Amino acid sequence: MHPNYAVLFETVQIGPVVAPNRFYQVPHCNGFGHRMPHGMAAMRGMKAEGGWGVVCTEETEIHHTSDLAPYFEGRIWDDADLPALQLMVEAVHQHGSLAGIELVHNGLDASNLFSRSAPIGPRSMSVLGGTGYDPVQSRRMDKEDIRNVRKWHRAAALRARRAGFNIIYCYAGHGLTLPMQFLMKRVNDRCDEYGGSLENRVRFLRELLEETHEAVGDTCAVALRLAVDELLGDDGISSQGEGHDIVAMLAELPDLWDVNVSDWSNDSATSRFEKEGFQETYFGYVKSLTSKPVVGVGRYTSPDSMVSAIRRGVLDLIGAARPSIADPFLPNKIKEGRHGDIRECIGCNICVTGDTRYVPLRCTQNPTMGEEWRRGWHPEVISPAKSEKEVLVVGGGPAGLECARALGQRGYQVTLLEARRELGGRVIQESRLPGLSEWRRVVEWRLGQIATLPQVKLFPSSPTQSEDILETGIPDIILATGSSWRRDGVGRGQWQAIPGAQLPHVFTPDDVLTGVLPPVLKHDSQVIIYDNDHFYLGGVLAELLAQHGCRVTLVTPAPLVSFWTQFTLEQEKIHRRLLKLGIKLFTQFKLTKIETTHLALSGSLSGEEKMLDCEAVLLLTDRLPNDLLFHQLKPALDAGRLQSLRRIGDAEAPNIIAQAVFSGHLAAREFDEPSTDYTPFRLERTPVE
Repeated sequence: MHPNYAVLFETVQIGPVVAPNRFYQVPHCNGFGHRMPHGMAAMRGMKAEGGWGVVCTEETEIHHTSDLAPYFEGRIWDDADLPALQLMVEAVHQHGSLAGIELVHNGLDASNLFSRSAPIGPRSMSVLGGTGYDPVQSRRMDKEDIRNVRKWHRAAALRARRAGFNIIYCYAGHGLTLPMQFLMKRVNDRCDEYGGSLENRVRFLRELLEETHEAVGDTCAVALRLAVDELLGDDGISSQGEGHDIVAMLAELPDLWDVNVSDWSNDSATSRFEKEGFQETYFGYVKSLTSKPVVGVGRYTSPDSMVSAIRRGVLDLIGAARPSIADPFLPNKIKEGRHGDIRECIGCNICVTGDTRYVPLRCTQNPTMGEEWRRGWHPEVISPAKSEKEVLVVGGGPAGLECARALGQRGYQVTLLEARRELGGRVIQESRLPGLSEWRRVVEWRLGQIATLPQVKLFPSSPTQSEDILETGIPDIILATGSSWRRDGVGRGQWQAIPGAQLPHVFTPDDVLTGVLPPVLKHDSQVIIYDNDHFYLGGVLAELLAQHGCRVTLVTPAPLVSFWTQFTLEQEKIHRRLLKLGIKLFTQFKLTKIETTHLALSGSLSGEEKMLDCEAVLLLTDRLPNDLLFHQLKPALDAGRLQSLRRIGDAEAPNIIAQAVFSGHLAAREFDEPSTDYTPFRLERTPVE
């Protein structure tokens, strides 16, 4: 380790406990929650093994009146929840790290769909959480309700201490928690001692802090997580206004300040919209107001940026959620001087979709994330080769590169052929689009790792036919040949080709991602983008063409542009940016016909017909797997000329990049292993009593 980084491995006193270093995995959701305690514990334990000095839970509900269903978060409603939480504590303590728990009552953010309790909040109003449009209102809390929540919080803190946690949170962040709701003047309209002035609105949070300290502060550190800026200007808490004043009022009460911005979409902004360290603008003043240690996040992936934040007096501990997911062993790699081995987070927020889609955590960079318990996968360790077999991988995109890298790590001889001159497939092409430059890390990390594996040989500019493959004499073939965008307009909800889709002024992303735009996409040309893909690419291509000077209209059958980006917390930001660029938006319209100078739309619900002028049309519909090689080689497999033949990534079934990486990793893990018809991973089953 270079001496410049020694500061990151200094111990930090946090109340009565000591963090072994400055690497702090802040609370983050993960899709496991109370439903899958073994998976959650193994995932957290892996981070402790990787050197994170403090590892925290996700938000953990303290009472059934704060039920976040359908989301799966932590629970500490009663003593029956302790065994599940103790699994995580033991996994973290095993590696000498501190375990933290984020206690939460979500107030009017919780619709209580599971418990069916009436939501409670500072006032009676529509709930803020769930879909954002749940037809549910909260009950206005009276003094007894406030006393009850304080009692529940104290009881949860005592349970957490019995479970073995070292750091216990009071949570006032993201606008989603009851203490935060009391702080927000636009929500808290009370006229009693808990409303009105800032001092009154802070009272509830102050009481929680004081009572938690009284209950457990002799042995556990008490942390306060506070959103110091809501990015709403004068309409919300801001770092220049009440956020600053709240910190000043409570400066010495918590043992640790965990500071961020609100809401979650701002706190976990994607790399398309924010870069490393972006939150320093909002919490940089906190250390000047308190003597207590401060932790904050900003998607720090560079060791130099981490050291800078410490040296400049911005932070005492480097907080991370997403970087700890992309590389659970980031601290150890810095300590060992292996900076080139760090899997840097690309800021795509696929990890967030674990929570927003109620499934186990996943990561584009780290295909083992979420698989620690159920598949027994380790991010740094893989089973060695079982034979001296040689493997031929065809295709150097995300699936092929990960497969070749992991096979090489196992010790197999690997030859990878890529038709293009540049390796990386769709990732390297898409990383040239506006805001996506950090996505190159998916390719760069894998190429860097392969460079250290002499048994893996890469051959770019090597287009391959089935006869060429058979002539190599390599009997084990893995095809990662990707996919191509359909040119006929067939896609979700449109089963037949769109009339006119074969006209010369109709294009697909494959025509644009080459880096050279077709001549018709010239300055001031009228371009219609038909987005029936619904993830990020339609919006990014609209942005690209607008920057190129085209007059762009985006049409989608979905009720929102870039619909699926709701789950990566980007949809509103994308919509806002497209409007700012002057892009016209038509939602809930299907493209029904394309002609030379115009096209026809039909309202998905209304049936309303529209005609739009256009000089070019860009179709994002379905993709077709490039699986011709597979079908050509299948007879050779059946005849015994090949020992194994497998499709991976988009060549098997087009999906997101994270799934392509996972598919490549899975193929490498399963290679040379006996096949089985059984479910290939463990399930957390509820025992029948």
